[in-house]
Amino acid sequence: MSKRDELIEKYAADIKSKFGETPDMDFLTKVAIGLGPAIYNLDASKVSGSDDKELETVKKNFLMKKLGLSDGPQLMDAINSVIEKYGKSEKNKHRAVIYYQLAKHFKKESVYK
Repeated sequence: MSKRDELIEKYAADIKSKFGETPDMDFLTKVAIGLGPAIYNLDASKVSGSDDKELETVKKNFLMKKLGLSDGPQLMDAINSVIEKYGKSEKNKHRAVIYYQLAKHFKKESVYK
């Protein structure tokens, strides 16, 4: 099993245990591939739920640039909702899982087709 496949399995386990959902493995794989080498970097592969600057980056670079959403309070509400479900105390919030959940939330899976 490749390193990427191992990471995707870890992300899938988080989606099952933290969100109580069965992950769409094809879509999760596309999200992970879309993150490129960042998934292999310990710092870049995680999102700090308590760092406002980091959450702003998720909003601007992912929700607005990648998914093409318009700015508004609904974006930060969605990010906070995903962080809340993931668990505020969970230190290892994987970026791929958060992006997966946000893309699903906004029904933007087609961006990865």
